[in-house]
Amino acid sequence: MFCLLSAGSLYAQLAAGNLYFQVFCSEFRNWNLDLPTIVHGSHLCRLDARRSGTPSPVNQFVKKPVDLIDHTGKIRHAFSVITSIHSWQRGIRFGALPLLGWLARTRPESCRTARWRFARLLPSFSAAAARKRKFWVDWSDAPCVHTKGPLSRWSMRDIEVYETGNRKIPIALVVAWTLLLSATWVSPVSAHFHFEQIAERARKLAEQAYQPPEPIPEWLGRITYDQWRDIRYRPDRSLWRDSGLPFQVQFFHPGYYYRHAVSISVVDDAGVHPVAFSPGDFDYGRNDFASRVPHNLGFAGFRVHAPIKRADYYDEVIVFLGASYFRAVGRDEVFGLSARGLAIDTGLPSGEEFPSFREYWIVRPVPWATDLVVYAILDSPSVAGAYRFVVRPGEQTRVDVEARLFFRREVQQLGLAPLTSMFFHGEHSPRPVEDFRPEVHDSDGLLLHFRTGEWLWRPLLNPRTLQISSFRMQSPRGFGLLQRDRNFDHYQDLETRRDRRPSAWVELLDDWGAGRVVLVEIPTKSDTNDNIVAFWVPDAKPKTTVPLSVRYRLWWYGDDPARPPGGRALATRRDRGNREDAYRIIVDFGGGELESLPADTVLHGAVSIASGAESAELLDQQVVKNPVTGGWRLAFQIRPKRNEPIELRAYLMLGDRVLTETWSYLLVP
Repeated sequence: MFCLLSAGSLYAQLAAGNLYFQVFCSEFRNWNLDLPTIVHGSHLCRLDARRSGTPSPVNQFVKKPVDLIDHTGKIRHAFSVITSIHSWQRGIRFGALPLLGWLARTRPESCRTARWRFARLLPSFSAAAARKRKFWVDWSDAPCVHTKGPLSRWSMRDIEVYETGNRKIPIALVVAWTLLLSATWVSPVSAHFHFEQIAERARKLAEQAYQPPEPIPEWLGRITYDQWRDIRYRPDRSLWRDSGLPFQVQFFHPGYYYRHAVSISVVDDAGVHPVAFSPGDFDYGRNDFASRVPHNLGFAGFRVHAPIKRADYYDEVIVFLGASYFRAVGRDEVFGLSARGLAIDTGLPSGEEFPSFREYWIVRPVPWATDLVVYAILDSPSVAGAYRFVVRPGEQTRVDVEARLFFRREVQQLGLAPLTSMFFHGEHSPRPVEDFRPEVHDSDGLLLHFRTGEWLWRPLLNPRTLQISSFRMQSPRGFGLLQRDRNFDHYQDLETRRDRRPSAWVELLDDWGAGRVVLVEIPTKSDTNDNIVAFWVPDAKPKTTVPLSVRYRLWWYGDDPARPPGGRALATRRDRGNREDAYRIIVDFGGGELESLPADTVLHGAVSIASGAESAELLDQQVVKNPVTGGWRLAFQIRPKRNEPIELRAYLMLGDRVLTETWSYLLVP
């Protein structure tokens, strides 16, 4: 509601018997904006703010409810609120519906093709109507707001009041009423179930000795991957399948790698309800062991579906499955890399500890929801934790993560916001096996954003031996594992479509202080193994007496020119060059203003040997325009002085201006 006010729009409707009000800003006349509906008399009507005319009833426009959907994927923000209370006088139901104003920021060219549909309006506009029928709204042709910034201010003098009926109420009372309802309305679920309750459970769990989860029957753990994959949840049994909600949930069967069941409950305004496992909810395909499955087995995990691509189909959006793993996709991607709740002692000789989510609570969304809230309890020998996930599907799917950790014992290396991916081979590394695919990876680089504004790109490797790199940072802005290469010709894989694997970016919502991003690269001989891990390690080690709270936001997306906003390294290649005992490095840069620079522009490549002059010498370098891509190519040769890894840095400059991110590379002779 406050978003609408700041945008210059207050659209409040109050109904009691025959009293109706429409309140809105006259400044709407200055914008190319449809007011989709108004209440005219006792009918639901459509009104175009750009034209004069008599509103026409729209009750007949919609045949079935459709939730708020962006059919173009270009609208970044929309706000809708439904607020209702029961009055203590005469039991009359009042409705304040500020949702009938809306705000969308996007490029003007996308506004002309935007298609929005809005779902069901609840409650109905009067107590009598509520007993008879419900109202529906069609918003299929409403154009966007054409603006480059926030809409102008709202003030009382701009408000006009339209009244039907025979009673008058001061405009200040109407505005105050709507503000009060909008400011005080909360989901009925949040009144009795919230993050602090989960955190208290985690605290009590940490005070107890660790108890490993109960294993599933041994024979289920021995089934093959193909057998497990052939067990499918029946779509017609999906949670909220026939409820008209913007999300549906399906569940995974234990077996194969997933040898521990998790507890899953649904939270609604009536309370907490465990989701019961039943073998009948699964199609076991060609497997013949369905009759042997215990009826109290439980689930391995779950996946959330939403109409992210089409309004009439619910696609997978996010999956919670195995240990503390979860992964999501944006609108145009297929599943690839994963995130984890926590990483403990990853890459250390002592061995890694894998915490697991043991219990989930999925909050039932309201019909107009754009987010789905999931709570979870994490447990391991060293730590117990409470987690809250807020999932918002879209062109870039957003997952807000809040965690509170309680430690049973000291942890040698705590990895926060961990990301896990796979890199088998790419353009800068030899193919370890004979493979028709030029490149095989789910991510091709690590991107860091420093507090100073610097961006650093590190191409990934499939090393010969375990390789661990650390990047010291103070109060970082973010980091992520990206799949930058989107050219199908570079992969030639019709089955896995690695050109459509998502990138994952961690945006820090608090000041995480001093620490380091750790990149672990593990040698692998197969593309079935996740061999890349990146996470944040704080300098301050957690204490068993003090809980640790963190908040961050995960973005899952295909490509984003704002990460980074300037030039970027698009490809890295290497060979032995034309100098004795030397290596030649080729880095192609693009993006930002690089494409617009003419070929006779003089750019300088700032190449440095970060590991020190005693490790290698720079022999030559040059920067040339790449007429094929429109970008610029940096080529240089170095000669190692020792048989040790060489840390390299490079970026492009025009005069004293830096045009690109910093390219970072570890050359292993």
